[in-house]
Amino acid sequence: MEYWFTEHHTKDVKFSVKVDKHLYSKENDLGRVDIFDSFEYGRFLAVDGYIIFTERDEFIYDEMLTHVPMAVNKNAKNILVFGAGDGGVVDELVKYDSIERIDLVEINEGVIEACREFFPEVAAALDDPRVNLYTDNALRFIRHIENEYDIIIVDSAGFYGPGESLLTKEFYGSCFKALKEDGIMVNQHQSPFYELDREETRKAHKRILDNFPICRVYQAHIPSYPSGYWLFGYASKKYHPVDDLDAAAWKKLGIYTDYYTTNLHVGCFALPAYVERMLADVEKIND
Repeated sequence: MEYWFTEHHTKDVKFSVKVDKHLYSKENDLGRVDIFDSFEYGRFLAVDGYIIFTERDEFIYDEMLTHVPMAVNKNAKNILVFGAGDGGVVDELVKYDSIERIDLVEINEGVIEACREFFPEVAAALDDPRVNLYTDNALRFIRHIENEYDIIIVDSAGFYGPGESLLTKEFYGSCFKALKEDGIMVNQHQSPFYELDREETRKAHKRILDNFPICRVYQAHIPSYPSGYWLFGYASKKYHPVDDLDAAAWKKLGIYTDYYTTNLHVGCFALPAYVERMLADVEKIND
C-alpha cells in the first residue's frame, strides 16, 4: 500500500509526496506539527498541513534568506530572526565568525522541540553560544526596540494565524526602528504564481514600501514550495542589494554553499515581466 502526503496549493491544485513513514505528530494551540520520511524529498516538516522544509531543498531557502543580506552588510554583528525554529537560517548565520549575537524569536515551541529530535544536524545551530532563543509573538517582541540590529530576517511560515501580524504596517515600521542606520531586513515573500499567494505578496510589498527607502524583491526556485517559484523581500535604510554587494569580500570568507553565489545574488533580482508588473502596480499605489 502506498502512502502520500498531500498539500493543497489552491482549491484546484495539489502537491503530493510519497511517504515512507509518519515519524511525529503533535498539536498545540499554535498548530499541528508533523514530520515524515519521504522517498524523494527525504525527511520533511509540515505545520498545519503545509510543508515548511524538506531535507532535499531546505538549503535553497535558508541560504537565500541569509547570505543575500550578509554579503551586502559586511559588518553585521547583531542579527534578529523571526521564525526559523527549525534552525536552518541560524545554521547558515553561525558560519560567520563576525556575528556576535543572534536573537531568534519563534512563537511555536513545538517546532523547536520536534526539530531538535528529528533534525539534530540542523537544529544543533540553536545551541551556538551566540544564539538567544525567545518564545514570543514577533510584533510584541519588536515593537519597543530601537536601533539595535544590523539585520532582521523574517522567516515566517506564512501570513496566516500567528503570522497575520507580519502583514501589518506596525510590524514593518517596528522593524525599521529596530534596525541601525545601515540595517537590512529580508523576508519570505510568498509565490507570485497563484492568486492567493500573489495577494499576500502584494500586501507585504506595500507594507515594506511604506517604511523603507530601499525596497527590492528577489527570487529562488524551491521545488517543494507552491509553484516551485518563491520570492523574498529586501529592504534597507542605506544599502542597495546589488550596487553595494562586495562580492570579493564575501568570497574571501570561504563560506561553503550549495545554492547561493555572488553571481546568483546579482541575477536573482532580475524578475520575470509578470512579477515586475505586479510589483509596479503596488508601487504606483504608494506614489
